[in-house]
Amino acid sequence: MPGQRDRLNTRVLRAGAPAFDDGAAPVNAPLVRTSTVRFENDAARAGLHHRREAGEAVATYGRHGTTTHRALESALGELEGAEHVLLAPSGLAAISLTFIALLSPGDHVLVQDSVYGPVRERIEPLLARLGVSFSYFSAGAGLPANDVRANTRLIYAESPSSFLYEVVDLPALAAFARQHDALLAADNTWGAGVLYRPIELGADISIQAITKYAGGHSDLMQGAVAVKDRDVARRLRDTHEALGLSVGADDAWLALRGVRTLAVRLAQHERHALDVARYLAEATGVVERVFYPALPGDPGHALWQRDFHGANGLVSFALRDATLADAVAFVDALRLFGIGASWGGYESLALIAPASRLETHSAWRGGAPVVRLHVGLEDPRDLIDDLAQAFRRIAR
Repeated sequence: MPGQRDRLNTRVLRAGAPAFDDGAAPVNAPLVRTSTVRFENDAARAGLHHRREAGEAVATYGRHGTTTHRALESALGELEGAEHVLLAPSGLAAISLTFIALLSPGDHVLVQDSVYGPVRERIEPLLARLGVSFSYFSAGAGLPANDVRANTRLIYAESPSSFLYEVVDLPALAAFARQHDALLAADNTWGAGVLYRPIELGADISIQAITKYAGGHSDLMQGAVAVKDRDVARRLRDTHEALGLSVGADDAWLALRGVRTLAVRLAQHERHALDVARYLAEATGVVERVFYPALPGDPGHALWQRDFHGANGLVSFALRDATLADAVAFVDALRLFGIGASWGGYESLALIAPASRLETHSAWRGGAPVVRLHVGLEDPRDLIDDLAQAFRRIAR
């Protein structure tokens, strides 16, 4: 294992590296697939079962993963500053796992109102059937002292938030959660462990959609839950086991390959997105507002400067004096930005933010349509030219 004094990027590059065998080893962790695990003898089988029951991430069946999965978990643990990492088939599966594992009938969960939409649309109805109550708080309104209850067991945040990138004072929220004996979970897909480290800021759980930046190539679905506390990890692992969650070795191998280049890709995304965000901020004739916390005028800029280590490729903006039809025409006119609901790959994408999701965000004001861009690795000058020609098309 890399030394703890090594800087983060060095540790991530070396985490999970294959051990030397007879004096030699491959650079990359081998792709190991299996369903059945063979044991040298019954004592070995019993010993591994005992270690797994004690909470160690070892495999006694293919569903538990292979050395490929262990290498990815090690790298993600370095990114998140976590002792325990559980892999899931998607980002939403990782979020669902967290809620199901940590909440029981009669519990209450307090959720930031601008989180990833399926938390409200899919997970809340599921948990409501199981006797868990939800309420929502505004990250911009200070600590949710009036919303916390005696039975609040979990506070769930996302910083920056979905679509509008509202930044949360996570250290203050973590202290508040501890004061009320609640766990704090944070969606860290935006920061991916390179730009943001929620566990270092006080969160108990950090969740990523590995589908996005960690994977980086728009060709896999995966999620991860990172935890530092052993007891919390045990609750998550028990539920993970009960739900039969597993990730294919091929996808784990692809994710690990993406993690190795994550830092350099994010740095390039940031440079390109800043160019695009500045262009949009100056296009006041067609753009009403730009949402990007790295811009000095953004409401979350000061917190972003304090808690983050950079920005990514996500930039949203509201069109000025425009209708939804104008937004559709604008997106359809783009040539280099594909239309797609995901982000985090090398390619640029555009998507109209659904009004149904924006209306639940207390940070949202007004009725102008919002377009979300993922600024990819193409030359930013070409991307800006593409945006300019699309603006001209709708102006006509």
